[in-house]
Amino acid sequence: MTSAAEQPARAEEPAADWGRPAAVVNGARRAVPPVPPVWPGAPTPLGARFRVGPDGVAGTNFALWAAGAEGVRLCLFDERGRETRVELSELTHEIWHGFVPGVMPGQRYGYRVEGRWDPWTGARWNPAKLLLDPYARAVDGEFRLPPEVYGHVRDWPEQHVADTVRDERDSAPYVPKGVVVHDDDDWSDDRRPKTPWADSVIYELHVKGFTRLHPGIPEELRGTYAGLAHPAAIEHLVKLGVTAVELLPVHQFAHEDHLLRRGLTNYWGYNSIGYFAPHAGYAASGTTGQQVGEFKRMVRALHAAGIEVVLDVVYNHTAEAGELGPTLSLKGIDNRGYYRLQHDARRYADYTGCGNTLHVVQPQVLRLITDSLRYWVTEMGVDGFRFDLAAALARSMHDVDMLSPFLAVIAQDPVLRRVKLIAEPWDVGSGGYQVGAFPPLWTEWNDRYRNTVRDFWRHALPDVREMGYRLSGSSDLYAWGGRRPYASVNFVTAHDGFTLRDLVSYERKHNEANGENNRDGTDDNRSWNGGVEGETRDEEVRALRRRQLRNLMTTLLLSTGVPMLVAGDELGRTQRGNNNAYCQDNEISWLDWSLLDDPDWRPLFDLTCRLIALRHRHPVLRRRAFFSGRAHPADGLRDLAWFTARGEEMTEGDWYAPAATLGMYLSGRDIPGRDGHGSPVTDDSFLALLHAGDHPTGFILPSAPWAEHYAVVVDTSHEEQTQAPGTVYAAGTEITVPGRAVLLLRAV
Repeated sequence: MTSAAEQPARAEEPAADWGRPAAVVNGARRAVPPVPPVWPGAPTPLGARFRVGPDGVAGTNFALWAAGAEGVRLCLFDERGRETRVELSELTHEIWHGFVPGVMPGQRYGYRVEGRWDPWTGARWNPAKLLLDPYARAVDGEFRLPPEVYGHVRDWPEQHVADTVRDERDSAPYVPKGVVVHDDDDWSDDRRPKTPWADSVIYELHVKGFTRLHPGIPEELRGTYAGLAHPAAIEHLVKLGVTAVELLPVHQFAHEDHLLRRGLTNYWGYNSIGYFAPHAGYAASGTTGQQVGEFKRMVRALHAAGIEVVLDVVYNHTAEAGELGPTLSLKGIDNRGYYRLQHDARRYADYTGCGNTLHVVQPQVLRLITDSLRYWVTEMGVDGFRFDLAAALARSMHDVDMLSPFLAVIAQDPVLRRVKLIAEPWDVGSGGYQVGAFPPLWTEWNDRYRNTVRDFWRHALPDVREMGYRLSGSSDLYAWGGRRPYASVNFVTAHDGFTLRDLVSYERKHNEANGENNRDGTDDNRSWNGGVEGETRDEEVRALRRRQLRNLMTTLLLSTGVPMLVAGDELGRTQRGNNNAYCQDNEISWLDWSLLDDPDWRPLFDLTCRLIALRHRHPVLRRRAFFSGRAHPADGLRDLAWFTARGEEMTEGDWYAPAATLGMYLSGRDIPGRDGHGSPVTDDSFLALLHAGDHPTGFILPSAPWAEHYAVVVDTSHEEQTQAPGTVYAAGTEITVPGRAVLLLRAV
């Protein structure tokens, strides 16, 4: 939001008259772009901001931080691609700035930055390269990677020194441009859902992949922000019952050279180059600023349906890669200021596996990231962020430091500390695995939950100790510093790895389509195919796999913590065994909506809807505090109790004994916290029986004081859940738990 004094000018203000000079070229008289005047302007805010300048003249203020640069030229491009260069001569606190009257929204622009070429000291200035404004709020054009976009001579014969030879060719014809955007939105009509963490159910999706094949979305809107805002898309989310969508990267990103050479692209988008700009490839309405409004309308539509928007953000590295990568933006503005360099300053420190790492300890880099985060919250309406390789952001000079500047700034920021913050708590550097270590305010992707649940259902755990922790909120990881069970974002699958269906269909990755000879992607899948690799017509194997899917989905949605589903898992989506489909912008990655009408897979969707609705109805399934395990003095009931198949509470020895069966009793009697009126929170009590063995087993239902009777709520051994619920058993009865099944019973 802006104050009245800072309100932007109206877009229809007339442009200033710069005159129309002409030149004679090869005997023909040809108009050349006029050179506009440049007034001093202001060093803040950074980026291009359309506003009213002196004497009420409309124009745009440009401001670029470029410490160490010897000069900055603003480059304006008309609709024919002709370039006009103007000097930004004002320099305030390392920020080059100027106000250009008559520059209106929709104007395309970039920068050329003068300075030393000295790669041995990390200096890589090259004015032949047009650079994207790091604060550009819209980007027009595709990133291509011909030799001209590299600051060095890419095809230099001696490749080991190629990065030291400056390339003098102009890159402007080959790179996208920033776009001046009109600020005309105050969000006064938007209502954020503000779903509490404990009540959240996250749904990870790809804007394009979710909408590209949806039959209810008009063809021209598929694969776009407008497509995700369409009622047909939102209807599915509402019916499913999720409270938040976590969008794979929507910051402007570029494709890697090795993919383009193979005719592929970076589908996931973890290769950011514009931290303020919605990725133009997902816009249906246009790319000269229209994508900004389209994104905002999408957010509003999701909010109106009660669904929050969380962005997967990649602030750990950029698309410029290492010393042999292209020069697109930061590398040419101030390489030493933006990136972590090694002792040999020609080389980049790489904690990300992507060639470079942003130097978050530097104040200006920290400002870039936090300005971007605040922009997406305050001006684009989003509700939170999932930080890719967050451990790289938490590094001080070298080691991961939970008192690092990045985490400290987030903790005190009045805007950012109020939104949802999710860490991917690792990077690829030494000491980068930090699951359970992030401070309060943060939640984390809990990969130990993922690994344990996968191992349990493929019957590969030596005992059930780890499973007990994961089902009950992972107190061994998060019960410190005031953190709560919802610090654990529980997931069985994510975009990276097998889909849920592939997890029960493949034991080996099948990534041949990626063109890397199946070397890419993890080999640690912890999957089980039921005895046959890949798709099969064996109905017995197919039925077993569908049961395993029901087991995994039920386990996830009954566990304490915040569940995260991946789009399409509720439909039985397959990637044909590809566990690293980052470059598959095709049917391998797109959701197949015909599965909703497939009798084999529709029951999984119906069960998922039912489980999420059950979770929303029962606070005992979404606790706000960890279980105590202590007995209530009145009747001896514990808030959490564990049972063996004998119907007896587990002993210390039982936790260490090999077992395939686990009983978990959740008491709804004494749930910590009070409701909005200050009354105690009470609920039904439940007994969950999880049996990973191949064959049926007997289980004696716990007697008083736990319950007098038990009513079946969910039985995953049934394809259609209408067959089992409602059956009532007396306490003390020995029931038969089918092989590889979950039974959820309500104490009555």
